[in-house]
Amino acid sequence: MLKHLPTEMKHGNGFETTCNHSLPLVQPGKKSWTSKWMKVLPAPFIFLLTFQAAQAQDPELKAITSPVIKTQDTTIRKLVEEMQRITDNDKTNSNAIQALLQGKEIDNMSKYDLIKNNIINASETYYLLNKKIIDLKSRTTTNNLDVFITSLNNPESKALGFSLSDRIVELVEKIILKNKSDKGEKNSKIVESTKSIINSPIFQSFTSLTPPLAIANSVMNFLHSVSVNNKQINQKSLQDFEKELNKYVVYYTALNDANQKFEYGLNFNKDQLSLLQDNLFDHLSFTATSLKFPAPQKGNKPLSQTMNEYFYEFKKEKVVEYFGQLETKYTKNKRIDYESLLRENPNLKEVNNQLEDLVLQTKRFENLYNEYFTLLDSYYTKVNNSLKIAQDNGLADKSIIDNKQAEFRNLKTDAVQEIQASINIRELYSNTEKIKYRYRIF
Repeated sequence: MLKHLPTEMKHGNGFETTCNHSLPLVQPGKKSWTSKWMKVLPAPFIFLLTFQAAQAQDPELKAITSPVIKTQDTTIRKLVEEMQRITDNDKTNSNAIQALLQGKEIDNMSKYDLIKNNIINASETYYLLNKKIIDLKSRTTTNNLDVFITSLNNPESKALGFSLSDRIVELVEKIILKNKSDKGEKNSKIVESTKSIINSPIFQSFTSLTPPLAIANSVMNFLHSVSVNNKQINQKSLQDFEKELNKYVVYYTALNDANQKFEYGLNFNKDQLSLLQDNLFDHLSFTATSLKFPAPQKGNKPLSQTMNEYFYEFKKEKVVEYFGQLETKYTKNKRIDYESLLRENPNLKEVNNQLEDLVLQTKRFENLYNEYFTLLDSYYTKVNNSLKIAQDNGLADKSIIDNKQAEFRNLKTDAVQEIQASINIRELYSNTEKIKYRYRIF
């Protein structure tokens, strides 16, 4: 490379220059920009710049290939790569932070929407559940079905082609008095006393359960007591009378058993509905006070009346209005601050997280509702069995029994349809399904 240098630079230890022109004066207060950068730039970088400048001035130097600088030995390359890495990391971190902030806002908004929709739907569920509890509590059967059962169990009724009262008198005259009721004062008194027992006001006050059985038992006791002083009434006559009377007793006992078990089942069902309504009242009180609504007060009124009156205040429209006011309060720059709203109103989360109990109460009602129809099915079976006993014992013709069973089946079907239409359990199902109670908010 030295052979390309000027002649003056080939000899001697330094550079010697000759110039016929005077050099300009250098002002001491100013330094070349080059001198400043010389202090801060690395030596390899200065060498590279000097070499490129020489190439630009000497065309022959352009032919010389630039030296290859290995990456591991190059400070500049390392600095550039490090700066690029830092820039890329900053960009990635910035995007991640923005995503987290946006995600947090969306998360809070989603939580709030879930809570809001759950509580609004719950307010309607409270109303529907209470209404249906009251309706089911008031049910026994339907009027037509009650009339049918009462007629079967009435000693004076001839629903099956006979009257128990008349049959008992006939049996007394035929078996006890040997068809001699009109002969002798004692006989006539026995018949009159028997009629008096049957028509006793005590038995007349029994409307549905035990009149036939009570009458039969009283008549038997009366005849046994009379037989002590009346030699005409012997043990065989009493046994024959009791045998015939028992055919009716067995029928009425089966019918009475059906009535009693149905009545017991209904009372138990009502007790459970009352307990459920108490639990509903407590849950409603918690939700109402948490939302700053006035709490319901039991007072001296029946609970059903208290609940009905309270739903004039605590209803779906009022709850929707409550959330509207809440959103207005936390709106800033036309955006709802969901984070502050949830943080400053922790009661909303608590109400939402307690809604599972309300859903369980609706399921308890569904069970009691289904149990009612199970009771009705069982009752239907038992009444039909009692009618079959009446047929088997020869108390009524098969055609009459068949007609009564068909009538009972139709009345039972009508009763089921009437209760189902009145309570409309599907309405409760649909509303309860809107409550996403499995999503708890923390």
